[in-house]
Amino acid sequence: MAYVIPVLPTPSLAVEGTHERFPIHRIYCVGRNYVEHAREMGHDPDREPPFFFMKPADAIVTDGADFAYPSHSRDVHHELELVVALGSGGSAVPASRALDLIYGYAVGLDMTRRDLQAEAKKMGRPWDTGKAFDGSAPCSALRRASEIGHPTSGAVWLEVNGSVRQLGNLGQLIWKIPEMIAYLSTLFTLAPGDLVFTGTPAGVGPVERGDVLRGGVDGVGTLSVRVV
Repeated sequence: MAYVIPVLPTPSLAVEGTHERFPIHRIYCVGRNYVEHAREMGHDPDREPPFFFMKPADAIVTDGADFAYPSHSRDVHHELELVVALGSGGSAVPASRALDLIYGYAVGLDMTRRDLQAEAKKMGRPWDTGKAFDGSAPCSALRRASEIGHPTSGAVWLEVNGSVRQLGNLGQLIWKIPEMIAYLSTLFTLAPGDLVFTGTPAGVGPVERGDVLRGGVDGVGTLSVRVV
């Protein structure tokens, strides 16, 4: 097939232990999925059903590349998360079958222009400028579920310049992984290559140029990113 403009490369993640890469279709993110983070953002975690926002696939930052501090913001925050990578898809997937869709797991950062997000919230506008900007989704290599299983507990942590900023546990997820996949599949038809950022624990905060962010999820891996 001939195209009238050049076809852009497919964004992808490395798969640990192989020379293969995982092509990215869509990036879904679930908001306020840890109790203490929901509270620090001023919300009641006991009353809220899951909600989602999206980032473009090419917002991914991989293979140890730097995070470029974005324009039009003076308040960019880190949010360290477990990332789920789907190897198959479907719609209206029951929670009992949701884990069957998962290819693997990674560690990701949902970088946020908090000032632009706050302005959008105040004006009742979408969050895209605060959440979906270029380079807003740094991510580690994937580890296959066939290798590590499906994590349900373990520390979720982030250090900035060696000081701990975020510390939580996967056991604190309000909506567990099967539940969020099942719910998401009622809103969208999920597809192979989809990533789901599963939410961040408390302790989100600003970054500055020159900062080194290092975080991880026990049993999954670590991620290190320099802010430039």
